[in-house]
Amino acid sequence: EEEEDYMSDLFIKQDVRPGLPMVRRVKEAIQKEEKQKEANEKNRQKSIKEEEKERRDLVLKSALGNENKGFALLQKMGYKSGQALGKSGEGIVEPIPLTIKTGLSGLGHEELKKRKAEEKLESYRQKLHMKKQANEQAADQFRIRFKTKQEERKMEGDLRKSQRACQQLDMQKDIDVPKETWFWIEPEEEDKKDEEDKEDECMSSDLSVSEKLHILTAYLREEHFYCIWCGTTYEDSEDLSSNCPGDSAADHD
Repeated sequence: EEEEDYMSDLFIKQDVRPGLPMVRRVKEAIQKEEKQKEANEKNRQKSIKEEEKERRDLVLKSALGNENKGFALLQKMGYKSGQALGKSGEGIVEPIPLTIKTGLSGLGHEELKKRKAEEKLESYRQKLHMKKQANEQAADQFRIRFKTKQEERKMEGDLRKSQRACQQLDMQKDIDVPKETWFWIEPEEEDKKDEEDKEDECMSSDLSVSEKLHILTAYLREEHFYCIWCGTTYEDSEDLSSNCPGDSAADHD
């Protein structure tokens, strides 16, 4: 063999960039692998199901010919290809599509699955609805309890206010002993615990706060012509009845 002439045009035109031979070898390997895959795909023996599907698709895509007995009968009755069925042409043009069942489940299984899915969805919606109702009821009960608690605290404040007013008015009339022990409020102690114990003792009688408040305000109106909600002492019962709106906080509101 003749030695290569390093000064020839063939040698000078070659691409001698670094790394280029490696890139070329990688491309060649990829192309070889793709060709091998194509060859394997062509040589692979198709399964019976694949062959049946191909034959079925081919037949369904092709139009009916004169060799088909049904189509031949239609042509004898005046039917032309592409024409709608029926005497006045109100029928279908294309054949009814063929639905192939490929699964192993029995007839009606899909309907059963659909019905179960709908039942599951309905059950989920009912649970959400019941949960929403429970949350709304809990919120309503909380509001009622909160409102009741506020009303009780307001009544307790009105009762203490009435007790202080009763004690002051009784002492102005030189009454040393209250008509009822709870008509007057006990002297406040510096010890907060003693004060809470006495307040609990005052509230622990058979009468409720509302009943005590009603009795005490009635006593103040009858005995002293005084209304705690007006904060006014009237001259007499006639003056009280004509100028005071009523004997409860609701009347004054």
